[in-house]
Amino acid sequence: MSRAQSKREEAPVRELFAAARNREQALVRLLGQLVRCESSSYDKPGVDRCARMLAAEWARRVGKASVKLLPQRARGDHLRIAWPGSGKGTGQILVVGHMDTVYEKGTLERMPFRVAGGRAFGPGIFDMKGGLVIALGAVDALRARGMAPRRRVVFLWTSDEEIGSRSSRRILEREARRSDAVLVLEPAAGRRGRLKTARKGVGDYLLRVTGKAAHAGLNPGAGVNAVHEMALQIARVMEFNDAQRGTTVNVDIVQGGTRANVVAEEARAVVDIRCARASDARKLAAKFRRLRPVLRGAKLEVTGGMDRPPMERTAGTVALFRQAQRLGRAMGIELGETMVGGGSDGNFTAALGVPTLDGLGAVGNGAHSPGEFIVVRSLPERAALLASLLATL
Repeated sequence: MSRAQSKREEAPVRELFAAARNREQALVRLLGQLVRCESSSYDKPGVDRCARMLAAEWARRVGKASVKLLPQRARGDHLRIAWPGSGKGTGQILVVGHMDTVYEKGTLERMPFRVAGGRAFGPGIFDMKGGLVIALGAVDALRARGMAPRRRVVFLWTSDEEIGSRSSRRILEREARRSDAVLVLEPAAGRRGRLKTARKGVGDYLLRVTGKAAHAGLNPGAGVNAVHEMALQIARVMEFNDAQRGTTVNVDIVQGGTRANVVAEEARAVVDIRCARASDARKLAAKFRRLRPVLRGAKLEVTGGMDRPPMERTAGTVALFRQAQRLGRAMGIELGETMVGGGSDGNFTAALGVPTLDGLGAVGNGAHSPGEFIVVRSLPERAALLASLLATL
């Protein structure tokens, strides 16, 4: 980009930042309303209330937008907002987020929304209701300056990201295939608000061992101990770890046996897997397929695999990050990038080859914990950044 082009870009970015800062308190109030609307992944009525609340906020702001609830039978309804934009650019930008949280209904009673010391606390505030409010703040900033996105923008808020995106994945991938870029409003990484240009793929395997029961004292040799077999399998599985490649394998749930005096007939283990590259995920899958029983008479069943493919750092994603970095500098904010071990819906869109920039949501910490919080001043900062991206991409 030439210096002249950069100067032309900087002025509206600063204007958008000023407009967003003027609405900081309004964003905090809206955030409080959204956090108080509990939306546990498995609580369909709660997620549906959240979706209707957001639909009403969008309908009030963007008259030309199509605001549509996408009904789901078993999970909460998804919400899709299509904003035509100014028409100065062709194609489509997809902005992704989720309404569900990991917190059970009733958590708000012991973990209420509150603001103290420049931070806002509450269940799901960081992951990721702050991101949903940032999107509305971006719209407010654009409207305040009489601006609109260059291209058509689709905002897709889903209801089941925290539990695997099973009802939303097909919708996400369909919209991603129509899009030139995907912006994900998952939380930023760290206190400095780094953006996420790569994520590990995430999955799990279930190992089931069947042995043969017998009396542990009278006739142990007549049995086949499933717990012993599982211990041998776990030792093998732990050898699949490869720190240098970023591949991690963790056996996180182990169950087996019935009584201390009975040779265990059954055992099971759940194995969490993370890989930085699609090629590593394929190699890891082959290793799990090659597992065989060690003890004579034991039977081993292996099921599972990668649920979210790796989000790899591509040239297209780097280009999006560089654009965000330039826009941040125009606001006086230096943005960095990183790779994280957790997955998001950005894993799905990136795996389709669509440039995907993640971590554009709130700055804070404590996701999925009683101390979850966001930094209040990050709301207008990230709103202005998203608004600037939509105005320039």
